[in-house]
Order: sequence, then structure tokens, then C-alpha cells
Amino acid sequence: MNAASLSPSAAAPTSGTDLLLWVAIPYICLAVFVVGHIWRYRQDQFGWTTHTSQLLEHRWLRWGSPLFHLGAFMVIAGHVVGLAIPDSWTEAVGISEHAYHTTAVWAGSVAGVAMVAGLGMLCARRLLTRRIRLGTDRSDKFLFPLLSATVLLGITATAAHNVFGSGYDYRSTVSVWFRGLFVLQPQPEAITGAPLLFQLHALSAFLLFAAWPFTRLVHVWSAPIGYLARPYLVYRRRTATPATAPRAAGRPRSASGRR
Repeated sequence: MNAASLSPSAAAPTSGTDLLLWVAIPYICLAVFVVGHIWRYRQDQFGWTTHTSQLLEHRWLRWGSPLFHLGAFMVIAGHVVGLAIPDSWTEAVGISEHAYHTTAVWAGSVAGVAMVAGLGMLCARRLLTRRIRLGTDRSDKFLFPLLSATVLLGITATAAHNVFGSGYDYRSTVSVWFRGLFVLQPQPEAITGAPLLFQLHALSAFLLFAAWPFTRLVHVWSAPIGYLARPYLVYRRRTATPATAPRAAGRPRSASGRR
């Protein structure tokens, strides 16, 4: 089945639950995403940071952060291509469906493994390091489980249906529904027939969009380009040295000869 064959007349009737899950909730989450960012920027510009804890622990962060961010960038790029670009466009530039599917599965698997490994290190670091655990606020306690669930659902869906399974073409169902939301022509019937793992992954992703403005994820929009090429910051402990220590011996004597 291709995207063109999905029409309201040919699909099963849309129920109220389908409209709630695949139309109302996504639009509510997108509205919260936009309005929440405006509110956060106006009310909490000084909190628009990653709340770095590098000074408290850096060994896990040294490996976990690059793995997570590199994997996340690759995963986001793959989702943009897979969800926003119709299969007819990729075929028009000479990329066959088989070539796209093979590349997407294996490149996405590598990116997903890197992202999961990095996220696992960051979560373990936050749980096992007492000073960082005590500094975890409520937004982090909500963000990390939701982000982990979204990532794991995506990895599991890909592995179950496209790595170890017979293959599932989400571009003819999930992608059609996703693009329809942004052109104000929602097609909930396009996703109701998708496997449950793909549906759960889509819902958790929209919930993540709704939570985004109220968490540390807002720093994505203010990351400077020069950050990628800037030199490392060197942190040193402040210790007393002979040059900075009080020089008691150098104080002037009193007239009576006492110090």
C-alpha cells in the first residue's frame, strides 16, 4: 500500500479515540511546545542552559555526552528525512525504496545504539553520583524517563519490525499522518493500522515536545555554532600558595618592638 491509496473513504471509520490520540493530543502538544518556549524565554532567560554538572563529575560525562549528542543528531536527521520527505521525492532523485530502507535501518541502528549508550551513561551518572543526584530537579526527574522511553520505543520498533522482522514501511502510514498534521490535513486513519510500537513511539515523542520548553532541552536553540570549535575549558582548584598566603612575617613592627 502506498500513501496515495490511503483515503478517508477506503480506510476504516475514524473513532473518537483515534481523533483524540492522533489529532487532538498532537496539536495540544505542539501548541504547548510553541507557547511554552515563548513563556520560558520571557520568564526564565537565565535558566536557558544545560545546567552543566561537569565540575561534580566528568569521567562519565566525557564519553556519555558526545555519544548521546552525536547519536541524537543522526536520529533527528533520519526522522526528518523519513517523516517529512515523501517516498516519491527520494525515488525521483534516483534513490530506490530498497536502498532507502537498507540505509535507514542500518544507519538508524548505529545512531540509535550510540544514543542509547550515551543516554545510559548520563542516567547512570546521575543516579550513581550522589552530588549530582541531590542536584536533580523535578524537570530532570520527568525528562530523563520520558526521553529514555521515547528512545527505547523507537529502537525496539525498528529492531522488531525492520531488523529481525519482515520489514515495515512506516513512510506509507506514520509519515503520511505526521505530514498531515503540519499541513492542517490530519489523517488519523493513516496511523491507526501501524504496529503498536510505532504508535507508542509517536505518542511519547509528542509528549516529549510538550515537555521540551520546561526542561533543559531548551538549550538546543541557543547553542552557539562556535561551541564546536572552541578550546576546552580548564578548571583548576583554588589552592593557597606562598605568593597569595598572608605574609605575617612582613607586617611592620610597632614602636615598642612587638609585632
